[in-house]
This record gives sequence, C-alpha cells and structure tokens, in this order.
Amino acid sequence: MTKQFNPSWTLLALAISAFAIGSTEFISVGLMPLLVSSFHINLAQAGLTVSIYAIGIMIGAPVMTLLTGRLNRHRLMMLIMILFIIGNLLAASAPTFGVLLAGRVVAALAHGIFMTVASVIAADVVAPAKRASAIAIMFTGLTVATVTGVPLGTMIGQLGGWRWSFIFISMIGVIGLLADYWLIPRNLPLPSKATVRGIIRVLTNPQLLFALLVTALGYGGTFVVYTYLSPLLEQQMHWSASAVVLILVVYGLMVALGNTLGGRWANARPLIALFKMFSGLLITLLILSVTGYSHWLGLLTVLLMGIFAFMNVPGLQLYIVQLAEQNTPHDITMASALNISAFNVGIALGSGIGGQVTTNLGLGWTPIFGAIMVAVSLVLLLGLIWLARLAKSTDRHCVQN
Repeated sequence: MTKQFNPSWTLLALAISAFAIGSTEFISVGLMPLLVSSFHINLAQAGLTVSIYAIGIMIGAPVMTLLTGRLNRHRLMMLIMILFIIGNLLAASAPTFGVLLAGRVVAALAHGIFMTVASVIAADVVAPAKRASAIAIMFTGLTVATVTGVPLGTMIGQLGGWRWSFIFISMIGVIGLLADYWLIPRNLPLPSKATVRGIIRVLTNPQLLFALLVTALGYGGTFVVYTYLSPLLEQQMHWSASAVVLILVVYGLMVALGNTLGGRWANARPLIALFKMFSGLLITLLILSVTGYSHWLGLLTVLLMGIFAFMNVPGLQLYIVQLAEQNTPHDITMASALNISAFNVGIALGSGIGGQVTTNLGLGWTPIFGAIMVAVSLVLLLGLIWLARLAKSTDRHCVQN
C-alpha cells in the first residue's frame, strides 16, 4: 500500500531543511568579529566566508543539477543533507581559515542543488494558483533561520566559540535529514534531463537572461550592507555586541514578514509586484545612507530593509519557472538552478563590493552602492515588463489573424 503524503507536511520538511541551510549561509555575518580575532584576518577577508559560500552555490547549482538530474528526488534530498552536514562539520573543525573556507564550499554545493530541487518540489505538490505561496513557505525556512538560527548561532559563538555555531547548524541539518526522509514523497516525477544545451537555451533567451540579471542585481544589492551588518551596527550606530544579537532576531522577523507578503503578492502578477518591491528596497537603502550614523533612526531603517530584503525571493523564483515553462519547457529545472546561481552571484557580488567599500571608503558608503545595484535591476525589470507586453500583443495579433 502506497503511503499518502500531505503537501503541507512536505512543505514543512522542505522548510526545516531550508532553515538549516539558511542558518549556515548567513551565520558568518554574526560571527565575523570572532573570525577576525581567531584567524588574525581583516574584515574584508572574513567577508570571504559569505562570498566564497555564494560562489560555491553559484557554480554548484547548475553543475550538481547536471550530475543528479536523473536521481530519485527523495534519495537526492537525502544525499544533499548528508553533504551539507559534512561541510559544516569540516568548518567546525577547521584548523586554518583556508580549511574553514573549504568546509563552506562543501556546504554550498549542497545548498545550491537543495534550493533548485526544493523549489520545484514545492511548486509540484500544490495547485498551480498557490505555487508562489508554496515556494514562499519553503523559503520561510530561510527567513526563520534569519530570525532564530543566525542570532542563536551568533550567541552560541559568543558564549562557546565560533566552532560550536557550526556544530549547532550540523545538528539542525540532521533534523532536516530526518524530516525529509519521512515527509517527502518517494515517487515524485523526474524532470526532463538537464543538459549543457539546456543552460545555453536558458541563457540565450532574452527574457530569461534579463530575469536572471534582475535576480542577481536586485537581490544582491542588499548584501552590500547585510554582509557587514554586525560591524555597521556596532561601529557606526554604536550598539553593543549583545544588543546586535537581539537586533538580528528582530531583523529576521522583518524578513519573515516580507517573505510572506512577497509570496502572496507575487501569485497573480509577479512582474508588477517585483517592481514595487525593488522600488521600496531602493528607497530604503537611500534612506539608510543618511540615517546610518544615527543610533535609533539607523536601526529603524535597517529593520525596514529587512522587510524588503527577501520579499522578492518567491516572486523571482516563480517568475523564472513561468518563463521557462513558456520559452524553454524542457529546461525548467535548469532555469530554476540558474536562478539559484543568480541569487548567489548577487550575494557574492554584493558582499565583494561591500568588502571593497568598507576597506576603501568606510561602512557608511555600503547603502549607496547597494542602491546602485537595485536601481540597475529596476531598469532591467522595465525591460522585462516591455517584453512581456510585446509578447502579449504578438499573441493577440496571431489569434486575430
């Protein structure tokens, strides 16, 4: 007798695993001062723990999709979580900064393929009208990680040392592994075989290419600031280290709120919703460039940035899947993988730019450079809106003829 799986429980399992993965992706944001002290490195070098991780996802998502495309989805999720646990245990035991970065890369390989597969699973197990909301529920694991996982990991690091933070994340990974084993269906349909030609088809389609650039620049703009949020709060706004832990919790709550709202708003008209979301983020970053030296106004602006930071994620992921369905129907999984890569191109680019800005200009300039990235994404979004309207008018003309 075949076991029946409830879509809500499947989404819960995905969210738990995403919580583990979200915790490790951003944990070094809170641990950065400890890493600087432990390995005797500067702030820009410590920022590599974010940018190298993002590069690992960027490369790993499409490559791992090519290598694992024909594996049973349930079995693949098991392998992903085991790889994730190994990577974090390697980071926890790292004797040198180089080994720590190696552990981050191993975990990042698991991260990239997880987000690709989990997004497609989330969209497949619900009705079409609820796909953005389902993706948002899966991504809620990331936002809850920002609410509790990252601050808790930061607090553990402050109390017992940064190594215990990675051990803590490994334990969450074990819980995610067990949840996936019990709650993800065994007989999910396999996608079309992912190929290198599929990558070329996605990247040579103008709408898909524009959408990937919007993901990289629009989402990545926040990370010019977010990667260095702890030193920004401590050094520029003069909050204590213990207060920063609490601020990260509240920031995460704002992220969770934004993610939930973004998923609902993007269900019907993702393009228009995304334009409004990125406009709000641009305005917030510009405000932060002015209020960033203020104790309270700076804090309030940071929390407002949290609302917009992940609000765009469900819409971006849904829109890329919709475009792939219309333009390259055999490459939906690869399009999803490349969008996960694009998210992390944005993280690597944003954190890298942030590192250069903090080194050469100072922390106070990071919101300006983040705003520039978001502004470019808005221009590209206008191009996408124009292409979508052009496609609709062409379809109407064909029907009339």
